[in-house]
Amino acid sequence: MSAAARLKAATVKHPDAMAPLIRILDELREMTRFAGRDDLGSRLGMVRARVSDPRVRLVVVGEPKNGMSTLVNSLVGASVSATDSDLSVPVIVEYGPEPTATLVRSIDGRIERQSVDPLDPGPAISGFGVVRAEFTQPSQLLADGVVVMDAPGAHPNDNTAWSMIAAADAVLYVGDAAAELTVEQIAYLQRIQHICPTVICVLNKIDQYPHWSHTQQRNRELLDAAGLGFAVAPVSAELHRQAGLTGNYQRDIESGVPQLIDHLRDYVVGRADGVAMEAAIQDIRLVSDHLALTMRNETEALRDPRRRAEMTDKLVRARDNADQLRQRTANWQVTLLDGSAELMADIEHDLRHRLRSLVRDAEAEIARTDPARRWKEFATDLDARICEAVEENFVMAHYRSVELSEQVASKFLADNRTAPLPDMRLDKPGEVLEPVQPLEPLESAKAGVVQQLLSGLRGSYGGILMVGLATSLLGMGLVNWYSAGAGLLLGANALWDDRQNRKTRRRAEAKVAVARLMDDVIFQVSKESRNRLRAMQRVLRDHFTDIAADVSKQADDALRLAEAAQAKYGDNSGDRITALNEHMGRLRGLRAQADGLAAAAA
Repeated sequence: MSAAARLKAATVKHPDAMAPLIRILDELREMTRFAGRDDLGSRLGMVRARVSDPRVRLVVVGEPKNGMSTLVNSLVGASVSATDSDLSVPVIVEYGPEPTATLVRSIDGRIERQSVDPLDPGPAISGFGVVRAEFTQPSQLLADGVVVMDAPGAHPNDNTAWSMIAAADAVLYVGDAAAELTVEQIAYLQRIQHICPTVICVLNKIDQYPHWSHTQQRNRELLDAAGLGFAVAPVSAELHRQAGLTGNYQRDIESGVPQLIDHLRDYVVGRADGVAMEAAIQDIRLVSDHLALTMRNETEALRDPRRRAEMTDKLVRARDNADQLRQRTANWQVTLLDGSAELMADIEHDLRHRLRSLVRDAEAEIARTDPARRWKEFATDLDARICEAVEENFVMAHYRSVELSEQVASKFLADNRTAPLPDMRLDKPGEVLEPVQPLEPLESAKAGVVQQLLSGLRGSYGGILMVGLATSLLGMGLVNWYSAGAGLLLGANALWDDRQNRKTRRRAEAKVAVARLMDDVIFQVSKESRNRLRAMQRVLRDHFTDIAADVSKQADDALRLAEAAQAKYGDNSGDRITALNEHMGRLRGLRAQADGLAAAAA
């Protein structure tokens, strides 16, 4: 067997290795039907399809204009995803001996497939009713058993993107090297990890941003702080494309795409069985917990007929509380709105207080010295102090945001349970000051020798003339020892006064320059701070709204199932309780088997 054949044989998912997992999934699906949880059964059906497929499904997601389509084209070695069009449909690329392209359309509820030119599918893709585009390419990565799925420009709440992620063995999240990950992006990655634990963050466009290594390091720190141990791979898909056109091997290595493909082969494709098993076991644990809760509630409702009304009332109250949580008048909503408004006011007041203190210190220093002597050093020191003040203001905003999040969480659930907190950060304070112009240079700099000489001559001329006229009455010449001495004295005094006046003007000009700088800083930082705090408020609102929706759904499901069980079984509840206990015992056994498979794989 050749080395390539051995590699291919080792990289696809083996049916024998997946057989125990498939058996557990099938038994769990039967239990979901028994418990009346068709929603959980549908999820297990997707998991089974993913595990049974010998291929490795790699989904590429990210925000618009981050270069996902160019990266997909780089991975498969062909232009399959449009890079210059606002129209975007899901693209699925798998191995084939010859390039082909097929469009899947939905017309009047009917699904139609249309073969198009694989070299120029763009005009056909922009047509009406296109659901997705399917390609085959004779790519080496695809020949290893990889299926690349592109959801370009996917919105965080796009159902199409989430359905693709649910079917994925691994996810490539494409970010931009221009800036580090935001709070919203971290939250999006956390949601992805709940569905697909194998995620690789790609830092694209490193050829356009020389500071990409700093961004990569910051992203690693942010991911670690959020409990996400994802790799961060720096690439330039455009540089890889240009290197392919010119045949420049060195530029291709600089693009980072070959290293990314090697990483995919070694840690995703090469671990296909482990990756698929890890994702499936995570789903099994989640479904098992939901099933256990459902069957336990039904058992309690059936076991004691006297408690049926009590259980029903309790579930109704839980549902009503969950509905109240979703209303804007709920306590947590009021706490969030009031706390956000107070937080914005406090942070802006803190910023203004810090900068006013800097202005007072700067004016005191200007009053003590001549600003012209060390204006550049003064500007550098002032910039450093401004940066420090802004950073301290952002640190305060961070801790106050965390406190607000905890306050909202404490109001969220009425019982002793604790609502999970989202990741809260206000990062990159240095970028806020980038639009701020530096301290203005002093126009009234120190006077030159000629200007000082002219000032002295103007003063001395008046002294010579005044004293010379007075001494001429005594028969002395206009210029004599007395008039010359008076000219020197008045010239020195005029020179001294001119220097003092220039120093006063320089001090006044320096104070005006500092005031203008502070106004610019307050304008930029206040605007950016308000924007980030509003983003924080939206993150908290969406986070707790999602939890409220989950709580409401769980309460509705529990109430519906309890009422259905009571109406269906009535006096025959004993048989149902026995069956429920048997299924819960089987459920615990299946959960233990899944944990055993996870331990063996580790």
